[in-house]
Amino acid sequence: MSDEMYSLLSLEEELNCSICLFVFDNPVTTPCGHNYCQDCLDKTWQDSDQVALGFNCPQCRTHFSTKPELKKNTVLSTIVKTFNMRLEGSNDVDVEVKKVPEVAEITCDVCGKTKAYKTCLTCMASYCEEHVRPHKENPIFSTHEMTDPLSDLKERICLTHNKMMEFYCSTHSQCICVVCLQEKHNNCSFCKPEEGRNIQESELKKMMYNLDGKIEKTHTVVSQMKEQQFVLKDSASSRKRILESEFQQIRELIDRSEQEAMKLVDQEQDSGNEKIQSLMKRFTLNVEQMKETKSQIESLLGKKESFMFLQTKVNLPRAAEPYVPRVNVNSRQVRASEDYTVALKKFLEYLLKAPAEQRLQLLNADTRNTSVDDINKEVRHPTMPDVRGTRGEMFRQPPGHLPNQGARKKLPFPNPKEVKGENFYKTKKKPPHPPRELAAPLMNTNEPPKALGLYVPHEPKKVPSVVSATTSDLLKYGVELTLDPMTAHKCILLLENFTKAMASDEPSPYPDGPERFALWNQVLGTRGFSQGRHYWEVNMSSNNFCGLGLAYKSMDRDGPASRLGRNSQSWCLEWSNFMLSAWHNSSETVLENLNPSRVGILLDCDQGTITFYNVADRAYPFYTFIQRFSQPVYPAFWIFSSGSHVTLCKMTN
Repeated sequence: MSDEMYSLLSLEEELNCSICLFVFDNPVTTPCGHNYCQDCLDKTWQDSDQVALGFNCPQCRTHFSTKPELKKNTVLSTIVKTFNMRLEGSNDVDVEVKKVPEVAEITCDVCGKTKAYKTCLTCMASYCEEHVRPHKENPIFSTHEMTDPLSDLKERICLTHNKMMEFYCSTHSQCICVVCLQEKHNNCSFCKPEEGRNIQESELKKMMYNLDGKIEKTHTVVSQMKEQQFVLKDSASSRKRILESEFQQIRELIDRSEQEAMKLVDQEQDSGNEKIQSLMKRFTLNVEQMKETKSQIESLLGKKESFMFLQTKVNLPRAAEPYVPRVNVNSRQVRASEDYTVALKKFLEYLLKAPAEQRLQLLNADTRNTSVDDINKEVRHPTMPDVRGTRGEMFRQPPGHLPNQGARKKLPFPNPKEVKGENFYKTKKKPPHPPRELAAPLMNTNEPPKALGLYVPHEPKKVPSVVSATTSDLLKYGVELTLDPMTAHKCILLLENFTKAMASDEPSPYPDGPERFALWNQVLGTRGFSQGRHYWEVNMSSNNFCGLGLAYKSMDRDGPASRLGRNSQSWCLEWSNFMLSAWHNSSETVLENLNPSRVGILLDCDQGTITFYNVADRAYPFYTFIQRFSQPVYPAFWIFSSGSHVTLCKMTN
C-alpha cells in the first residue's frame, strides 16, 4: 500500500460522522460546533421523546430548547468530496497494479482439445499425455528434444530459413537459427537464449539498483532543500530585524528608504525560493520518470516468454544530477543597505549635536572647496565629522544615489567602513620598483611546513620583502596551461581550446570517470609541477562564487572533502558572498577583498610557496601559502555561479 493510501485512511477517521460512523454525507454544523450528516441528525431528533425533552447535541449533550437552524458546512463538504475522489483513484491504481496478465492455455496440436503435456523442439509441436507417448516409447524419437509446453513456439521459428532459432546473437541483439549463424553472423558473438536472458537480467537489475540509488538521493536533496527554505526564511527575518533596528531612530525622515531596503531582502528571499522551487520541481519530475522506468523494468522481469523479454528494450531516462543550490540573503545590495543606514544614523547624530542655528550652515556648504577645518572652526564643535559636498547634495538625490565621483569630494556622511572602525578607503600609493630578479624568496622559509598567509594589509609585519613586481619579471617563469576535460564537473563548460571554464545550470554529457569531480563545480589543469618556478595568470568574470588554487592529483573527487581548500591536498583563494578567504585543510583566513579582475599565481616548488598577485599596471602580491609539497601540484579552479567564467591568459613577455 502506498504512502498516499495510508494518509487517506488516517484522514478517513477525522471525516466520519459520530452517529453513522461513515464518511460525512451532506455535513451540517450545530451551534456548539459539532458536525453530523444531515439525515443522521434529523432522524435522531425525530424521536418523540427527544422532541418532548428538547434537542440535545449527540456528542457534547448541549441542550437546545428549540430545534436550532442547521447550516451546511461547505468547507467540510469540499474536503469530503476531494477525499472520495482521491480514495477512488488510489483504489483504481491498486487494482491496476495487481492485475496479472492472463496466459492462454496451451493445447495439444494433434487433438486440439487436451491440455499440452510436452513440447517437442524437433517436431515443433505440443502434445498431450496421450499423443506424446510415441516420443517416449519409440526409439526413433529418442534424439528429439522435449521441454515443458511453450506458448511462443511459433516465434522461435526463423522466418527466413524456417528453422528453429537456437542461438542469440549478442552483437545484433537478436535470436538466430543455425543457418543465420553460418551465413550472416559467422563473425558475431553468440550464445544460448537462456544465457542471453541471464546477461540482460543482470544488466536490468543493475539499472534498477542505480535507479533506486538516484531516487533515494533525489528525495534526500529535496528534503534538504525544504529544510533550507526554513533556514532562508530565518536568515531573511534576521536581516529584517537588523534593518529595522537601524531605521527605528530615523524612521520619520527615511521611511521610504526603509521600505526599499526591506524590499531588497524580500527579493533575495523570493529569488532563492524561486530557484529552490524550480529545482525541486525539476528533480521531482526526474523521480517520476525514473519510477516509470523502474515500473517498466519490473513488468519486463515478470514476463516468462524469453523471446518477448529479449526483444523488449528499456532505456534509462536522462536525469540531471541532483544538488542543493547555495542561496542566501547576503547580496551586495542588502549589505550596502545595512552600511548605508549605519552611516546615515551616525551623520544625523553628529548633525543634531551641533547648535540648531548652525545646522543649516553645515548642510548648505556651497560648491567652493570649503575645508572641513573652516567649517569646524565656524561651528566650534570638535565632534563633527568630515562633511564635504555640494549644497543640499545628499537630500536632492534619490535614495541610494551617491554624489558625483567626478567632483572628487567626500560623501556628505561618514563611510560605512569608517563608522565600523575600519579605514577601508586608503590612499593608494605606488610602492617603489622591486629588483629585476626574484631570486630572493617572498616569505620566511623558516616557518613550519603549513599553509599560512604572509601578506595581510593591516599587519605590516607580514608584508613580503618584495611588495610588487613588473609583469616582465614574472613572465619569464610563465607557462602555457590548458584545462583537463577528464576532471571537469559536468556543470563546467570548457571553451576556447580548453582555456576557458564556465559554470552552467545544464550538465554536459561528459563520460563518468574516477578523475571527474562529482560534487563541486571544479576542474584541474593538465600540467602538474614538482620543481622550479612557474607563473600563470587568470582573468575572472566575477569576484563572487569562484576560487583559484592548486591541488594534488590524488585529491578526492566526491564528498564534502572534495572541495578546494577543505582538505590537506589543496590550497585555494575563494570569493564567496563578496568576501575573500584563503582555505587550506578546512582552515579559513578572511582577507580584504581587493576585487581583482586579473590574478597572477607564482608557484615556487623548491621554496614551497604559492603567491597570488593582483595584476594591473604592476603585479601586487596579496597572499602567500607556504607548504612543502610531497607530490606534483596542479592548477585548480572552482566556479559555482551560473554564467561566471575564468580564462587562462597567454603568457607573452
